[in-house]
Amino acid sequence: MKYAVITGAASGIGAEVRKRLEAQGYAVIGIDLRDSEVTADLSTKDGREIAKTKALEACGGKIDRLLLAAGLGGHLDDGALVARVNYFGALTLMDGFKDALASAGGQCVVIGSNSAQMRPVDEAPMVLSMLEEDEAKTMDIIGDMHAAMVYAASKHALTRAVRRRVADWGAAGIRLNVIAPGPTETPMLQGVKDHPTISKSLEMIPIPQNRFATVEEIAGTIEFMFSDVAAHMHGSVIYVDGGSDAQVRPDRF
Repeated sequence: MKYAVITGAASGIGAEVRKRLEAQGYAVIGIDLRDSEVTADLSTKDGREIAKTKALEACGGKIDRLLLAAGLGGHLDDGALVARVNYFGALTLMDGFKDALASAGGQCVVIGSNSAQMRPVDEAPMVLSMLEEDEAKTMDIIGDMHAAMVYAASKHALTRAVRRRVADWGAAGIRLNVIAPGPTETPMLQGVKDHPTISKSLEMIPIPQNRFATVEEIAGTIEFMFSDVAAHMHGSVIYVDGGSDAQVRPDRF
């Protein structure tokens, strides 16, 4: 039996990837706040431990595919909550499942964001404290910041944390990659659209293709990243954003 673990499996991109992996014969262990095999709150240390323990029990300690899709958007009031889920929740489970991935020669795809490079956050204190894996310090720095100020930083730090692991993980026989979508038609995006002020930020994002992505398009790219055709892809950050990153940063890649 081949096992896949997906965080954020109940909706959006996670749910679509789940459907595709099940069609390929994987037994999928979903982790989410609802409607999943493992119900856990990844914003808390206890919730992350529950998620890790129950998922490892369900798969017998071997994971062939891991998708870290759980995340919160910039339309929320609580920026600290966004950092807890998007960075610390994702990273804790990624590292916690490393041995199970290694035992199966598995692969991991992390959902980042094209917004991770749209602001000069490389040396931002909250980003550096995330990379130090100091959750308490990060929460102190964020304080009562709105999620709009935290979302891109959390995805920026997460992407760097993934790339910092490629030597060690590659030696363990695990492929580890990031997909960086632009706005995608998910419940999270709907939350942004419905926000009275944050919704206006969507109008500021240039998209040469002049539309948002569908979950099927993002899931299809993840399906490719998990496939044997992509066997030499490791440590890559794949932008699937209709050309936004290229338009904003034409001389950076």
